[in-house]
Amino acid sequence: MTFADRRAPTGSEVTVLKNARIVLGDEIVTGHVAVSNGSIVSVDTGAAPQAGLDLDGDFLLPGLVDIHTDHFEKHVFPRAHVRWDPLRAAMSHDMQIIGSGIITVFDSLCVGATIKNPERREILAPMIDALEHAQAAGMLRAEHLVHLRCEITDPETARLAEENAGKDIVRMISVMEHLPGRRQSKDIDGYIKRQMADTGHSRSVVEKTTEELLNFSDEISNKVRPAVVALAHAHKLPLLSHDDTELHHIDEAIAEGISVSEFPCTPEAARKAKDHEMHVVGGAPNVLRGGSQSGNVAVRDLMREDLVDILASDYVPRSLLDSAFMIAADENFQADLPKAVRMVSKTPAEVAGLSDRGEIAAGKRADLLHVGLHNGHPFVKQAWRAGARVL
Repeated sequence: MTFADRRAPTGSEVTVLKNARIVLGDEIVTGHVAVSNGSIVSVDTGAAPQAGLDLDGDFLLPGLVDIHTDHFEKHVFPRAHVRWDPLRAAMSHDMQIIGSGIITVFDSLCVGATIKNPERREILAPMIDALEHAQAAGMLRAEHLVHLRCEITDPETARLAEENAGKDIVRMISVMEHLPGRRQSKDIDGYIKRQMADTGHSRSVVEKTTEELLNFSDEISNKVRPAVVALAHAHKLPLLSHDDTELHHIDEAIAEGISVSEFPCTPEAARKAKDHEMHVVGGAPNVLRGGSQSGNVAVRDLMREDLVDILASDYVPRSLLDSAFMIAADENFQADLPKAVRMVSKTPAEVAGLSDRGEIAAGKRADLLHVGLHNGHPFVKQAWRAGARVL
């Protein structure tokens, strides 16, 4: 039994949320929503004909759907070299997720190690176990699903992915490659300079080490990537390509049957992805900051060309709600609030294969947010998951 199950009304009891500015798929209406047995029964304009919970003219939004957040790992390692109990970390993470208005979250867990994060091999299974246990015990308020983001440069990645892909909680897979001079870290000279500063080695030594790393990693990734792609298709899981930068990255993804380009690093890659009817995911923190933390393309620039379909919180859960209202308030984006909200609810739900949620409409799951607005800042007052109040 989940937390929401325990809080849900029983029988045919109807809950009415009234006097709300209801954000629908393509418009905002003032009215009321009736909920029963975990689903939305009706959406009507005007005054409610029956008693209900008065939202005082605030916004009523669909529960947000986040298909990529790395934030769970930050609770497992709250400080460098401090490893927290995964179950306690999961509960702490969950409170931040639900407080951000995210009702369905895909915890994006790294499969495979990198030079910077060798511990990721050993923490993957405990993190998934903690999510499964906490969710089954009704300890989590949001619905947690797992997005396996597979580092193709680790020879252990294919094995780790295969061990976990069949679990019910795992619903999405992406392929990524974090190497100097590649994708997100295209500026190899900047990488070399940082390594020189960190290690104290000469440029020639760092260049030689970098070349050996790239040669070794190419050998691995040429085997690991196709194995991960085949695994995703075998389990019929949505498959994403991470940090597309060059045009050939999009060609590669299309040939592999990938339909989502996640966090493209250049406008050229994003344009080609859209030309081939791929969904494009942008980072909500990038929108709020006005640019990429790694020096790549600004999502705002992509949005001005209407190249972004979905926003993901990436490393700041709160950024989804903030970015939706910021986008709607900025005429440069040419997006009203319903369109901005679709990017953080309906569209990611559809891409994830969750057609039962993501919008306020009769028959949909009653994942709802009561949102106030103060000086342009949205804040969550109440939240419901499948009709049960969880905040």
